[in-house]
Amino acid sequence: MRWALVKVCLAVTAMVVIAFAVPLGLVIREMASDRAFSDAERQAAMIAPTLSITTDREELTRAVLSTEPGDRGRLAVHVPAEGGPLDIGTRRATPKDVETVRKAGRASITEVAGGFALLQPTALGTGDIAVVEVFVPEGEVSNGVATAWLMLAGVGVALIVGSVAVADRLGVRMVQPAQRLAGAAQDLGEGRLGTRVPEEGPTELRSAAVAFNSMADQVVQLLANERELAADLSHRLRTPLTVLRLNAASLGEGPAAEQTRAAVQQLEHEVDTIIRTAREQRPQTQGGQPGAGCDASEVIRERMGFWSALAEDEGREVRLAGVDRTVRIPVARPELAAALDALLGNVFRHTPEGTAFSVDVHHSGDAVIVLVSDAGPGIPDPKAALARGASGPDGASGSVGSTGLGLDIVRRVAESTGGDLRIGRSVLGGTEVRIWIGLHGSRPERGRRGHGRRVGRRLGRQRGGESRTATGSQH
Repeated sequence: MRWALVKVCLAVTAMVVIAFAVPLGLVIREMASDRAFSDAERQAAMIAPTLSITTDREELTRAVLSTEPGDRGRLAVHVPAEGGPLDIGTRRATPKDVETVRKAGRASITEVAGGFALLQPTALGTGDIAVVEVFVPEGEVSNGVATAWLMLAGVGVALIVGSVAVADRLGVRMVQPAQRLAGAAQDLGEGRLGTRVPEEGPTELRSAAVAFNSMADQVVQLLANERELAADLSHRLRTPLTVLRLNAASLGEGPAAEQTRAAVQQLEHEVDTIIRTAREQRPQTQGGQPGAGCDASEVIRERMGFWSALAEDEGREVRLAGVDRTVRIPVARPELAAALDALLGNVFRHTPEGTAFSVDVHHSGDAVIVLVSDAGPGIPDPKAALARGASGPDGASGSVGSTGLGLDIVRRVAESTGGDLRIGRSVLGGTEVRIWIGLHGSRPERGRRGHGRRVGRRLGRQRGGESRTATGSQH
């Protein structure tokens, strides 16, 4: 492409140079010729006054020699006489040409040896016509033409060289971004997802680079979303696995019971491995998309009905409040159910049997606040627990087998609506997880966050006054 552009510029520039240089050279040649013959006419006119006064040979000879062209042998006068034409000076034109000019009465230029002869008719005092001949050497007719042609050739060569240089630089400026774009596309096709293209060069190539980078970002995001989806779906398996583990623990002793517990443990290990492998990149949240939404009260009642059966088996006291009316939130039903299962599953996994927990829902006008509290040992470092993957043997939860993905699922659900997730100390003495779900897609401001904490404390005081101790009871 680069050399093709250079060849095109070379051809175009050469055509332009030829189109302008050749006519200009011809014009210069004509101008030099006109200048030479104009000087010859002026020299011929110098002898006209003498011819109008006298036709004496001696007088005319002195007059011819007194002029510059006559002194150099370039001027002649042909005067008609009875015995034949009287020729004074150096004659070069043929008698026939002289006679033709005398009869026609018009000036003429004829080619002679070494140049050209200007024949100018001049009226005599007697009424006859004399012819003044001025010799113009060929060198004067083309004087300066060769120099002009050389200058035009030099300018033409300079223009061609300059256009080739400019075309080469322009070709490099166009080709290099195109080559980088092609190389980046090949690298991306080979799996190097971090490949990006500098957004430089001509406007079209910059647009192509912007589109390529956007496409590469989308590819990376799509792959991350797929990995994250695999991790989220795997994490949802923890809910039935928790049930299996609890049921397996009640099987007593025996080979079948041990095999069942071993299988459940192996299955949990495999699910944890899938989650840890797939959670390398954060996906793009989808909860706040138009059309996604559910009744938070209905979903919470349904999930609490499921977990209440397990809580009864372990002797856990369950409290539920704030779900007696419809509360629409911009979160898809499966996403909210997964977030609740993640939090309640953590309660069952990381607190001793018999530990009480509660779920409270509060509608504050522009947001819905969901509080999940327990009476367990609490989380030593809530900030570290919110860091994705921080939990585990050395993490915030301090529990072997935790992937740290549960809280991240909950946080993504909250942040997809413009809300957030906070961890603190509950009024029950353990951990309190507060989910702020925005109803209008705007993030809570500082004042609103403080309002959320006051709401949590108020709900805690209400729970202290209106607790219902029946296991699995719902308000």
